[in-house]
Amino acid sequence: MVSQELDYFRAIIQANMEPLAKVTEVSDMAELSARLGNHVWLKREDQQPVYSFKLRGAFNKLNKLPKGSVVITASAGNHAQGVALSASHLGHKATIVMPVTTPEIKVNAVRALGGEVVLHGHQFDAAKAYALELTEQRNGVFVPPFDDPDVIVGQGTVARELMQQLNDLDVVFIPVGGGGLLAGMAVYIKSLRPDIKVIGVEANESACLKAALAAGEPVELDRVGSFADGVAVKIIGSETFRLAQKFCDEVVTVSDDEICAAMQDIFVSTRAIAEPSGALATAGLKKWSQQSGLKGLNLAAILSGANLNFDRLRYVAERTALGEKNEALLAVTIDEKRGSFKQFCTSLGGRAITEFNYRYAGPGEAQIFVGIALRQGLAELEELKQSLTDNKYTFCDLSDNELAKLHVRYMVGGKAPEQLHERLLRFEFPEYPGALARFLDTLGSNWNITLFHYRNHGGSMGNVLAGFAIEPSQYEMFNEHLNRLGYSVQDETDNPCFTQFLTTQPQAEKLEKIALA
Repeated sequence: MVSQELDYFRAIIQANMEPLAKVTEVSDMAELSARLGNHVWLKREDQQPVYSFKLRGAFNKLNKLPKGSVVITASAGNHAQGVALSASHLGHKATIVMPVTTPEIKVNAVRALGGEVVLHGHQFDAAKAYALELTEQRNGVFVPPFDDPDVIVGQGTVARELMQQLNDLDVVFIPVGGGGLLAGMAVYIKSLRPDIKVIGVEANESACLKAALAAGEPVELDRVGSFADGVAVKIIGSETFRLAQKFCDEVVTVSDDEICAAMQDIFVSTRAIAEPSGALATAGLKKWSQQSGLKGLNLAAILSGANLNFDRLRYVAERTALGEKNEALLAVTIDEKRGSFKQFCTSLGGRAITEFNYRYAGPGEAQIFVGIALRQGLAELEELKQSLTDNKYTFCDLSDNELAKLHVRYMVGGKAPEQLHERLLRFEFPEYPGALARFLDTLGSNWNITLFHYRNHGGSMGNVLAGFAIEPSQYEMFNEHLNRLGYSVQDETDNPCFTQFLTTQPQAEKLEKIALA
């Protein structure tokens, strides 16, 4: 091992986290262990004073500065609280620049910890740029959230504690955002026990490490998902990538539904309520264990944080059954006649219906949106599909269809009474007071809105489904307008949910894709 990595190892051994950061417990996840056939442990970083491991890196960085230093950072989450508390404890003056879209609960938490909050910009990039300006103006010290040697060392102390608490590990699963926690933990674990497998876990929609490994260097993602906002990083740090590339054995990516299911597993075993990014490693552990088929191993995952807005739990609960493959969502065609619903229920072989959505739309055939409980996961789903095929039903599996899960299952009504030149778009926009009104203002009034569905999920981003009546001659003008809006948007006009439940056209017109600038 080169001296640079040995320096990290020695620094992690010597790093003093007392008295601010505490030694967190390791919890035995008995129920999940029995289900997977492996012994599963959970390192509880939710027990830190700011409910996140981010305190470690911030404290280690600030602890090396002269007392009374001016420290500045940009963050809308756990890093902000770690810097604020560390600065207050060490006698520094901390300023945290946060986007104006930051939920009030996070703003208040930083202020309560003694940090000065400056709200600037609607996106993180704008907040960071302003934080760097302030750092220069005030002759301060900028505290990076992950790509900094002192921060990496602080995060590496999680591995130091874990190895002292469990001396017989086979695999350690670590969540990845910017890579600070993975880099620090991996260099320590591999320096001490190179036989232990280190696996990084990323959200499907924020897999910046996976992209960097494929390219051989850090690359910027076009967009990142908003559900696991604690790891929603577009590009991994250069130093964190160098260490991850050398010491991380494998990367696993997981879906939002799999994260929700992991949050439930953590709650069942520990009664802790993890934030989505906090449950990321557990979701990866489950997926890797199931796919590898290995048994009898000692596996550890990091619960990295628990800063969750309480109203997000509604969304989590709704998606958990899908994440565990305990529910299937189907679009099924049945005859529009008496007794057809009863006949359909009989064909399910005693399986419970979790939801049933139907609206009379005239004689002939009817389209139903139905949720069906599963007891044996994917194997039972295949049995169900075969039963429906044997009973001559035409159906479509929507269990992995985001449009179905985010919007259509909550919508009422029926199809438009007439055929329209209609486009269906799914938008994502920053969620803050007045955000929906601003979104509607920016859409403008040049095109008739034929459908609109908005549902607040308690997160930092709002989701809107909107239909527009647009003549083909206006497509180019409409696309230009969407590009100027700057919102994340996805064309759902060809989605089977639209063609079966929301439009009168036999098949949605094939429309040109939206090319966002």
